[in-house]
Amino acid sequence: MVVPLQQCTEQEQQSVVRFLFSEAVKPIEIHRWMRIQYGDRCMSRTQVYEWTEKFKNGVTRVEDSPRLGPAFMAVTEDKIAAVESVIRENRRVTVKEVASLLDISVGSAHHIIHDELRFQKVCARWVPKRLTPEVKERRFNECQELLRRYEADGEAFLQRIVTGDESWVHFYEPERK
Repeated sequence: MVVPLQQCTEQEQQSVVRFLFSEAVKPIEIHRWMRIQYGDRCMSRTQVYEWTEKFKNGVTRVEDSPRLGPAFMAVTEDKIAAVESVIRENRRVTVKEVASLLDISVGSAHHIIHDELRFQKVCARWVPKRLTPEVKERRFNECQELLRRYEADGEAFLQRIVTGDESWVHFYEPERK
């Protein structure tokens, strides 16, 4: 029976490899036969070699093995909260120090800090990448105040505003690095 190309799954191809391997067909011949049978949807030669090696080493099933329980999750809400509290205590803490303090991997600590909490290092300190609710509220209130003053004074208020580009001034303080 020939399986139509659209319906042939990787698991079915692995079963074909297992059958032909059990018939003592060499991996290169298995791949040639499968290339003729399945065309472009055929698994690669490397995959055929890997599966024949697995079958040679005693693997008998092509299905996934059942797992014992759910996958282990290193990033939990508790750990995210713990990382945030460590950073809020000491903004100069490094990713490695966070990992060792909380007994998690450096990769998990990095993921939590950068992707979950969205912090970045600026001048050796962790700062949030997004505006906090307090900063948003303060900016909103300042804008409301400017609008009130414009409504009260009109164009005269706008004539007194001085604008400029943002400038970065770098200076050295030994205590702050």
